[in-house]
Amino acid sequence: MTVGLTYDLRSDWLSQGYSELETAEFDREETVAAVEAALRTEGLDTERIGNYRALMGALAAGRRWDLVFNFCEGMYGLGREALVPALLDAYRIPYTFSDPVVLAVALHKGLTKRVVRDAGVRTPDFAVVESAADIDAVDLRYPLFAKPIGEGTGKGVTPRSRISAPEELRPLCESLLATYRQPVLVEEYLPGREFTTGIIGTGAAARVIATMEVIFLPTAEAHAYTYVNKEYCDGRVRYVLATGEVAAACERLALDAWRALGARDAGRLDIRMDEKGRPSLIEVNPLAGLHPVHSDLPIICSLVGFSFQELIHGIVASARQRAGI
Repeated sequence: MTVGLTYDLRSDWLSQGYSELETAEFDREETVAAVEAALRTEGLDTERIGNYRALMGALAAGRRWDLVFNFCEGMYGLGREALVPALLDAYRIPYTFSDPVVLAVALHKGLTKRVVRDAGVRTPDFAVVESAADIDAVDLRYPLFAKPIGEGTGKGVTPRSRISAPEELRPLCESLLATYRQPVLVEEYLPGREFTTGIIGTGAAARVIATMEVIFLPTAEAHAYTYVNKEYCDGRVRYVLATGEVAAACERLALDAWRALGARDAGRLDIRMDEKGRPSLIEVNPLAGLHPVHSDLPIICSLVGFSFQELIHGIVASARQRAGI
């Protein structure tokens, strides 16, 4: 059985002149190597494909694979994560992780919140600012929190993201609109503890790996898991396994949201407590980072003795079961 690997290698994009911030979501060589090594320990043959451009060329040249292990983030637009799965669907090639619809909805944080809210999952009240004209119509309870609607790795999230008063809302939204050229999600700020829950599997077979609390140290940027706190977590953030009723409440909410979206194989959901200590969904990551040491999902696994190899094998097992391989 041959497994192709689709991914965005950070060095490829940096060599084309893109910045560290623009490529923050992309993978380093050690991540690709670690995933490939884990696949080979299962007795699978592997072939590195690369990003969407390489995939299109390979498909046009007639190359095919029994399964594609897809962790390609894409570069442009709110549908960027959906591009590779859509191409693979067109050629009827099975792949890991969620389908194009789920990836597109999950990347758009406003659509995600509408879907999970309709399914009864608690999430902060919010507004979507498409342009500067929408700012005055925002009618939410302060403090608020604002971020780009379709970015990951904390891009666009800074200490300024927490908005204490109406006079702070317009300049921040206008800045985000101009910088990221996409809508801005504005939601009521959650003041409590922050968690992230790892899930493996699909539908009724999905199960929680564990829940991790993200604890901000005095050296961290304030108010949130910002880009700087994520990218330079050493000395800023501490990760602790969550237990007891707090973990159980997070995990019930995470599974409900995962199944409501129809997410597949593995991923991670970010959760924060409101002023009453109740968990509330922040966002869903159906294409979570896979660096074996620094990415949150593998860190969650390590806290409960679930090896990186077991994680990769579990993802492939879920995808193979779905595809009937």
